[in-house]
Amino acid sequence: MKRRNTVPAAILAALLLACLIAVYVTRESGKAVGVPQKGPTGDPAASVDSQLLATANQMAALAETADEQNAAREALRLTDHEVDQNFATALRQAAAYRPPATGPLHDLSERVDRMKFQIAVEQSRIAELAKQPSSNAATQLDVAKAQLALDQDDLEDAQQDLARQGGDPHSALERAMKDREAAGHESAQALKGSSPRPTATLFEQTRAWFSLGSLDQEILAAQKEAADKAKSLSDRHNQLERQSDSGTQAGANTADQIAGLRRLSEQRKTLAELDQRIQDCQQLAGVYQGWSGLIEARRRAVLHWLLGSLAEILAILLAAMLAIIAIRRLFHKETRKRLHQAQLMAIVAVQIVALGLILLVLFGPPNQLSTIIGLATAGLTVVLRDFIVAFFGWFTLIGKNGIRVGDWVEINGVSGEVIQLGVLKTVLLESGNWTETGHPTGRQVTFSNSFAMEGHYFNFSTAGQWLWDELEVALPAGGDPYGMAEEIRKLVERETDPDAAQATEDWERVTKRYGARSFSAKPSVSLRPTGSGLSVVVRYITRAPQRNAMKSKLFQVIVDLMHKPSGTEARA
Repeated sequence: MKRRNTVPAAILAALLLACLIAVYVTRESGKAVGVPQKGPTGDPAASVDSQLLATANQMAALAETADEQNAAREALRLTDHEVDQNFATALRQAAAYRPPATGPLHDLSERVDRMKFQIAVEQSRIAELAKQPSSNAATQLDVAKAQLALDQDDLEDAQQDLARQGGDPHSALERAMKDREAAGHESAQALKGSSPRPTATLFEQTRAWFSLGSLDQEILAAQKEAADKAKSLSDRHNQLERQSDSGTQAGANTADQIAGLRRLSEQRKTLAELDQRIQDCQQLAGVYQGWSGLIEARRRAVLHWLLGSLAEILAILLAAMLAIIAIRRLFHKETRKRLHQAQLMAIVAVQIVALGLILLVLFGPPNQLSTIIGLATAGLTVVLRDFIVAFFGWFTLIGKNGIRVGDWVEINGVSGEVIQLGVLKTVLLESGNWTETGHPTGRQVTFSNSFAMEGHYFNFSTAGQWLWDELEVALPAGGDPYGMAEEIRKLVERETDPDAAQATEDWERVTKRYGARSFSAKPSVSLRPTGSGLSVVVRYITRAPQRNAMKSKLFQVIVDLMHKPSGTEARA
C-alpha cells in the first residue's frame, strides 16, 4: 500500500524535475542579443567608440532600487566623460585632416575654399558700401547682399556634398555629438520611471529571483566590457607613447622641426585624453562590480522570502495531512455508510481549504475582485437556473391566481389533489382525469415550481370546485322514452338543486369580477340511439371531491324510479 502511494509522488517529482530542466535550458530564449551600432563605411563618427555608453544606458533601464539607480547614474557619468574625451581626440584629428591631392574630394575642397574666400570678399565690400550714404551705394549694397545670400547657399550645398563623400570629418563629428546629447536626455528619463518588482507571492518571488540572476549576468558582462576597453586603451596609450619618445629628427630644417613639435604636442594631448579614458573605464568597472554586489544582496533577500513561502506551503500540506488522518481515525468505528458520507465530505472540505490557502500563497489575493464576483455570480446563475425559476414560481403559486393545499389541479397532464406547496416543490396526490372515476391512485407526484413560470396548470376558478359530470342509462325498447327522460331530469334536478344553486352563485361572483357571461347550472337530459335501443345521457353539476358519491346516489334513485310497480322494466 505504501509503495502504491509513493508511485504518484515519484511521477510528480520526475515531472517537476523535467520542468525545471526545461526552464533552465530555455532561460535565454526571450533575451535579445545586443549588437553594437556601427556607422556607414567611411563615416568619421564611426571611429568614436560609444559602446560603453550604450551598455550603460541599457543597464540604467534595469536599475530598480535607489542604490542601483545611483550606480547607474555614476556609470552614465563615467561613460559620458569617456566618450567626450574620445570626441575631443577625434575632433582635433579631424581639424588636421587634409583632402587628397587629386580626385573628387580635392575638387570639392578647392570649391569650398574658393567660395569661402569669395564670401569673405563680399562681406568686406558690403561693409564698405554700408558706410557710403549715396543712393547708388545703397543700390549696390542690396545687390551685394543678394549675391552674398546666394553664395552662402552655394557654400552650404558644397559643404553638404563634401561631408556626404567623407571630405569633412569635423562636421560629421559635430552631428554625432548632437545625437549623443539627445540620447543622454532619454537615458535620464529612463532612470526616473523604474520601480522594484513586487515580491509578495511565491510566483512573483520566483520570477524576481530568476530576473535578478539574469540582471546580474548582464552587469558582469558590462563590467568585463569596461575592463577590456581599459586594457585596449592602455595598449594604445603605450604604443603612442613609444612613438612620441622618438622626438624630432636632428638634421631637419626649421619648418620640419616646427611641424614635428606640433605633431608631438598633438600626441601629448591624445595621451592625456587616453589616460582620462582609461581611468574612466577602470572606475566604470568598479561601479559595475558594486552594482553586482547590490543585485546579489537582493537575490539573497528574495531567496529568503521564497523559502519562507515554500515553508508556508509545506506547513499547509502537513496540517491538511494531519487533519485527514484525524478525520479517518474519528470515523474509524462508525458504520460504513457514515464513513462513506461524512468522512468523504470532511476530507474534501479540508482539501479545498488547503488548496485555497496554497493558491493564496502562490498568487496572492485576486486584484480584480469585482470581476471575479461577477463571473462567479453569472456561473451560479447558470448552474442554479432551475432553482431560481422554481423559487420565483412559488411566488406565482401563492398569489391571487395560484393554488392552495387541497385544490384539485392538473399540472403537465397529471391530475390530483395538492397535498404540499413548498418553496421549490409542489406535491400532488395523483387521481384519474376528469372523465374517469377520479379515485386517488395512491401515488405522490412532485413537480418543480418552475411550471408556474414556464408551463401551465389547471385549477378551479371558485372555491367550491364545481365540475360537470354525466351518467348514461339505457332504456328498454318498449315504453315512452320521452316521458321516462323527463322524469329522470326532474329527479336529477331535485337531487342536485342545492349544488346547482351554490354553483350559480359562485359563478355569478366570478363573472362580475372578470366580465364573463353567466351560465345555467340546471341539469340537462338528452336521448341517444344505441345498438340495443335508446339511452338517456344526464349532465349535472357537482363538487369535484363528491363526484363519485353524487353519481352513486343518482344511479340509485334512477334505478328506484325505473323499478316502480307501475313503471316499465329497464336496465341501467
